[in-house]
Formats: sequence, structure tokens, C-alpha cells
Amino acid sequence: MAKDEIVFHPIGTVHSPHQELAGMPIQPAAAKGIKGRVVLDPDFQNGLKDLEAFSHVMLVYYFHQAKSPELLVKPFLDDTKRGVFATRAPRRPNGIGISVVKLLAVEGNILEVENLDILDGTPLLDIKPYVPEFDGQEEVRIGWLEKRRGKINKKMSDDRFLRD
Repeated sequence: MAKDEIVFHPIGTVHSPHQELAGMPIQPAAAKGIKGRVVLDPDFQNGLKDLEAFSHVMLVYYFHQAKSPELLVKPFLDDTKRGVFATRAPRRPNGIGISVVKLLAVEGNILEVENLDILDGTPLLDIKPYVPEFDGQEEVRIGWLEKRRGKINKKMSDDRFLRD
């Protein structure tokens, strides 16, 4: 392995009703009520201790079906090409996604979750508890998305980022 190479190994798999990228919610806010489960490799089950006391978790995962990286992308909520780092588009140099989902239950090595916007079969890289005191920000600017407020629930994904 090269000195600057970073290698991640999945710790589990996300299972959702989303079988295809096209028509899938583009963020958890647009996936209200959509349930799924996260199946952790049994070797990591002890790491779930105490997680059930949290209402929400951040799932960190790999965009395994995304096309090769692009530095300029046309995001789902816009018709203008934007810098990939000013979007949440999956065609990233390191195809890592993050979704905050509602945690319904922890049973053994399985997490039952809700508000799931992740493709079925997605490799899971990490789980972190969502803590508003740590993660919530009071004064924020949302750049080009300011004009798109309120449109997230009406927009679903298409195949523009699907692997070639």
C-alpha cells in the first residue's frame, strides 16, 4: 500500500426499499417514513452498545453505484453545474455519503432506521450518534441552495450519477 493510500473496509450493509437510484429520495428530509435496516458485520456488534439511547444516527457510507468523480456536477436541485464540494452529489473524489436517520431499534447487529435515502446494498463505513449540541449550527448560509428551499420533498433522484 502506498504511503498516502487510505483503505476502508465496510462494517456492514444498508438495506432499503430503494432498489434503483432513479426515483429515490435525494436526502433524508425527503425520505420521511421510509424504513430500512442496517446489518452490521457481527464482529462489530459490541460497538453498538449504548447506541439505542440515541434517537438519530449518522450513517457514513460508500457511493458504490456512482459514476467516476467529476469536479463540476449538475446537482438534483439545480440546472447549473456546480463545484462538487458545494453539493452533496455522489460523483466525488472519495465517494463518501452521510445521512442522518432516525434510529428505531437496535437488535443484536441490526439497526432499524427510518427516513432512509440510501440505495439498497450500500456498503456502510461507520455509524456515529447524532448530537444536536455537537452537530447543529445556529447561523448558517446555504449558498446556491437558498433559492431551492422547500423543494427537497418534490425532487427525486435520477440516473445522472449512476456508474458507467
